[in-house]
Amino acid sequence: MTARAVVTGIGVVAPSGVGAEAHWDTVLAGTRRTGPITLFDPERYPTRVAGEVAGFDPAGFSDTRQRVQTDRWTHLGFAATKLALADAGLPEVSPDPYKWAVTLASSSGGNLFGQRELQRLWGGPSRTVGAYQSIAWFYAASVGQLSIRHQFKGPSGVTVSESAGGLDSLAHAVRTIRRGTPVVIAGATECPLSPYALACQLRSGLLSDVPDPERAYRPFDVAASGYVPAEGGAVFVVEELGHALARGARVYGEVTGWAATHDAAPTDPATGPDPSHYARAMRLALERAGVRPHDVDVIWPDALGVPAYDRAEAAALRAVFGDRTPPVTTQKPLTGRAHQGGSALDAATALLAFRRGMLPASAGPDEPAPGCELTFLRQPRPPRSRIALVGARGFDGFNSALVLRGAAPPPAGEG
Repeated sequence: MTARAVVTGIGVVAPSGVGAEAHWDTVLAGTRRTGPITLFDPERYPTRVAGEVAGFDPAGFSDTRQRVQTDRWTHLGFAATKLALADAGLPEVSPDPYKWAVTLASSSGGNLFGQRELQRLWGGPSRTVGAYQSIAWFYAASVGQLSIRHQFKGPSGVTVSESAGGLDSLAHAVRTIRRGTPVVIAGATECPLSPYALACQLRSGLLSDVPDPERAYRPFDVAASGYVPAEGGAVFVVEELGHALARGARVYGEVTGWAATHDAAPTDPATGPDPSHYARAMRLALERAGVRPHDVDVIWPDALGVPAYDRAEAAALRAVFGDRTPPVTTQKPLTGRAHQGGSALDAATALLAFRRGMLPASAGPDEPAPGCELTFLRQPRPPRSRIALVGARGFDGFNSALVLRGAAPPPAGEG
């Protein structure tokens, strides 16, 4: 139960780019990648801006049969997993299937596939759905398909806690490693961009209807008006430390602490969630990591972009760290909010920042809203303690926090 879990591979497929290098370049440059929705015609919807993976071609990452049977959300998962395995220097098909597992996060499932099939059912002459409707929309579809394709036959599963799930999957990967499985695929991708999926999100009242992509998503800012939805995310190869060292793997960092709590009460839209439960998750994660609050180098927050929720998150951070928090940085305004894929992407950014020896500046706020006066990282700077706290909140009360400790920087000249 004391095995240590490290990240040896990162696969990113997000609006910021395909591949960890493309993502990191976008983050460091602070380039905004949100824009008009193109996956369907959004003209009749108040929200018409999103973060899409521009130019994504699933044919480079899966075969025709796999693409026909699955949704774009799973196509993104195929790509991110293939990239993560390559980054870790592992084969695409497990040589020892029962020692490899996969646990990804999910929330909304195969939206585009389900939309197409249900429209055919109710509006087409055949009044039928395709044979794969029952499995392509299912929230565990990506885990199942990846398990089949890569021969991951160890203890596998799916975590379902909306945005918090991307962190919960990494925590579950650590638990799985401590129970004896040396390699676990973790993380999440998402594609919440279909007419039905957008309508569901609009019902929450939390989406931004600002038409200008440069101003639509502004967490913690006086001009915050809601979030912009996005697709994509990140997938990780998580290994038992001894297994990684024995094969000479590069180590990005270690998952040292985590915690999940729940509000256990409805959220009042006017005041946002109760910050105390989110604060408790952060305290527990730090305690389990053996880290004192003032040792934290940088914080990646949930950054929903809804004023009441932003104030509640800032209150939770102050409850844990005091009035002067460690530097806070978020890149979600550059990509949009990809739900569980977004929190996984934050964890990837943290590990890449430690690898590159540079903490990226926060993409806003330009002017912090009252109650949101945190210590935002305004300029990139080298890390100090190499300890990051990543926070995420899922709708309906989920709270998760993850502590990552970056590995020692590589020798000069190595990436």
